[in-house]
Amino acid sequence: MNDPLQNWPRIQTVGLSGLVVRFGPAFDDRANRAAIAFRAAVDAEKWPEVEESSSTLVSAFFRVDLAEHDMSLLSARLQEVLDQQDWLDAPFPANRSRWTIPASFGGTCGPQLEEAAALAGLDPDAAIASLAAAQLRVLTLGFAPGQPYLGSLDANWQIPRQSQITKAVPAGALVVAVQQFCLFTASAPTGWRHVGQTVFRPFRSDAEDPCPLRPGDEVHFTQVSETELESIEAKDNCGNGGAERVQIG
Repeated sequence: MNDPLQNWPRIQTVGLSGLVVRFGPAFDDRANRAAIAFRAAVDAEKWPEVEESSSTLVSAFFRVDLAEHDMSLLSARLQEVLDQQDWLDAPFPANRSRWTIPASFGGTCGPQLEEAAALAGLDPDAAIASLAAAQLRVLTLGFAPGQPYLGSLDANWQIPRQSQITKAVPAGALVVAVQQFCLFTASAPTGWRHVGQTVFRPFRSDAEDPCPLRPGDEVHFTQVSETELESIEAKDNCGNGGAERVQIG
């Protein structure tokens, strides 16, 4: 079987906004690791032309004014970094964090858990056990400021999105689809199924570091009751939602 990442990565422009280095055509764990590691390596170079960077599920984007700077020269410099190693095997950058975040699954905190569990071929208790045992990684941030996509869940959680949109899930909602969690920063509509709830805020506009979760961080959601979650929320004054954070890497 051919490797889907054969003939990748590729350097492309995004209009005049910058350059993107894509490590694959669709989500792949190796491509995601490569995008995170490559972005960190280029950031460490501190090129003055790069105004900011970000990583997606399979790519690293570097915002550069291509009306001012020579695209061919920047592409060549990116290629030089690509040639330094096999990025699909690159280690994650240093100074990552491991997060343990309390969450309540099912019931009023996860009104679509039973539906999602059935699609995953599990009964509700087994589904909660599976979700609470998952060791996840922040794959990317997107859709809203600081909002993390987390994966990968076990293969049976490769469930489809809904055919209808849920008008709104609350801030802190854990929604599931395509073998991933998304942790909502604010109340918003979604096509993913709402299976759990946290009181963790992934975006804190008033904080020195407004986006505490970063691509490459490890995340584990530990199951608590709805009453325990309410108690955590009552005591929380910073949006940490009872989370514990340990520096790794």
